[in-house]
Amino acid sequence: MEYDCSFLTNLKLDGEVSQSHSDLGNHAGDFGTREADEVEPDVVVFAESTADVAAVVKAANDHGVPVTPYAAGTGLEGNATPIASGISLDTTRMDAVRDIRPDDLQIDVEAGIIGDEVNEALERYGLFFPPLPSSGAISTIGGMIATDASGQRTVKYGEVADWILELEVVLADGSVIEAGSKAAKTSSGYNLKELLIGSEGTLGIITRATLELAGRPEQVKGGRAVFPTLNNATEAISDAITSGVDVAKIELIDDQTAMLANEYADVDLPKQPMVFVEFHANHGIEEEIDFCRTIFEGHDLDRMEIASGEKMERLWQVRKDITYAAEEHEPDLDIGPPGDVTVPISRYPEMIAEVVAVAKEYDFFIPCFGHAGDGNLHYFVLADYDNPDEAARAREAYAELVERAIELDGTATGEHGIGIGKQKFMEQEHGTAAIDAMRAIKRALDPKGTLNPGKIIPSEKSVEDGQ
Repeated sequence: MEYDCSFLTNLKLDGEVSQSHSDLGNHAGDFGTREADEVEPDVVVFAESTADVAAVVKAANDHGVPVTPYAAGTGLEGNATPIASGISLDTTRMDAVRDIRPDDLQIDVEAGIIGDEVNEALERYGLFFPPLPSSGAISTIGGMIATDASGQRTVKYGEVADWILELEVVLADGSVIEAGSKAAKTSSGYNLKELLIGSEGTLGIITRATLELAGRPEQVKGGRAVFPTLNNATEAISDAITSGVDVAKIELIDDQTAMLANEYADVDLPKQPMVFVEFHANHGIEEEIDFCRTIFEGHDLDRMEIASGEKMERLWQVRKDITYAAEEHEPDLDIGPPGDVTVPISRYPEMIAEVVAVAKEYDFFIPCFGHAGDGNLHYFVLADYDNPDEAARAREAYAELVERAIELDGTATGEHGIGIGKQKFMEQEHGTAAIDAMRAIKRALDPKGTLNPGKIIPSEKSVEDGQ
């Protein structure tokens, strides 16, 4: 449907309204949107202030025009795809650091700031924002909060959500609220902050955030451990976490992924599963590394290499190259939708075994890797997605793994959000009553369905049809 957005010309905005072909095309989807599923908005608004966001949303709500928030477009589940067309509201120009309060370990930032820029601003204070995901160099703080993002450091520092103190948010009627508090704790009123985190712009649009900070660790070391079998590696990870090893990152790649890395980087790694670790401490880091090594040796550790600085980065490079390696493995194959399931750490070995079994059952190459310390597993079902029959089988294999994760007391998504791609798993994971409660909240805060329509909550029709 095409919407008349001419009313935007009557608004006195600090930012820009664009209908250029390139801007519409650039906002038709995000990283996770296949070209065939892209939808161009009718107009793109580049907001430069909270007042801009409030004015655009209020006017759109009054005129019955949908608004899809857009951050950096790095989402993987179509979160920012304007499937109902209308307005794509881009907040990337709202990228200022408002205030830094080192004595309170707090920083106020606008939603469009890139994650790494936050840490750059904090460097002279010896502080950092600990839960920043691996995509921190390309993703905005607002987008991370909206999708309830996390990353490799979650095992030590928790999710982005755990470090959010206060949010400024524009609601569907254009009103501006503050949710949360700059105080270290509060039990005042409904916890609107937690409701808005992870809502993917369906309940409100984040314009400012107060982030909690921590001191930069004085000691950082890391590297990788090689195991003879995948079962050895996954059990070693589970044992290390339950034994209380103080590790900042603990990542897994299976032997298939190691093979991809060898092809991509032209290195000579053993085709064996590897566990990547990183330790942060102010003192006693060697004792923690020795503790971890002892745990790993109980699971037939082949070898463990630990270093610091640039040598540590070189040891970790294989883990960082995984997506690129998978994309270049075979020109005729696509990686498809990225798996992002999370299970309790004790069930992690079972989840890995399920990937192996499904790959064999469907005869697909399914490399797996992930933030193993918090039970988060990523996987790709490599297939020819231009072949309808093969694409259907690949999506079936992908879905079977998501469903199995839910059966293992896990979740369909650990850090990418629901968007469009994971809607069909919501009923199984949460149950009918919980989905109805979500719909009631959406109706209460956005009765006209203005904000990011068609995301997260499955339509009642699709549930009835069993889709």
